[in-house]
Amino acid sequence: MRISCIKAAAGGVFLFIFHSGAQASALPHDMSPLGMFFAADQVVKSVLIGLLVAALATWVVLLVKGASLLTARRAAAQAVAMLKTATSLPDAAAKVEGSGSTSLAQQLLAEVQQELSLSHANAPAAALKERAGFRQEQWIAHQVRAMTQGIGLLASIGAVAPFVGLFGTVWGIMNSFIGIAVSQSTNLATVAPGIAEALLATALGLVAAIPAVVIYNVLSRGINQYKAQLRAASAQVLLMLSRDLDTRQQA
Repeated sequence: MRISCIKAAAGGVFLFIFHSGAQASALPHDMSPLGMFFAADQVVKSVLIGLLVAALATWVVLLVKGASLLTARRAAAQAVAMLKTATSLPDAAAKVEGSGSTSLAQQLLAEVQQELSLSHANAPAAALKERAGFRQEQWIAHQVRAMTQGIGLLASIGAVAPFVGLFGTVWGIMNSFIGIAVSQSTNLATVAPGIAEALLATALGLVAAIPAVVIYNVLSRGINQYKAQLRAASAQVLLMLSRDLDTRQQA
């Protein structure tokens, strides 16, 4: 009797170990993000790859546009500082040529000089100021458009990435429930890996969207400040133009 009880207990322990081993074998061996990526189906993999590319593009835009915006703002600050010290257009042109590092001021002065050369010698001062101001505004708009190229990508990533991640999550959870229906097993160990893979898509969507929104706002504020610097430089040039026109009118 004692031997039969021992045999039964040993058999129960063996069945328990075998059942636990079967459940463990059903689970993926690697539950890290990389392991869940390789265990996901093709649709979820495509979503994850797309979100990774979007996240990488966000940081590339930050590096490229951040460097160009920093350089442009530094040049604009130098141009404003130099134009404030000039008393007339010829004086500003001489100072710009002597420095050799303020191409922005050179372009602003060139726009005004070109308008003066195209206008009649006896043209009214008000008309000259208006045309020169229009040329300055067009030049500033062109510079700002060039600086904002690529920024719209960040807005698109910030708006679309969470929904793309949600699509991957819904697809993965749907496949998990389909697996439950096929296997006819409600064991949590069977469902958990698929749900974890699905939630990885939502997490990666947020990882791509949150930095994109923050970087977009930072670059937008920087571009607005750069535009204000350009307007300040343009105002200095138009101020010197008005001063020169008054001097010519008195002469």
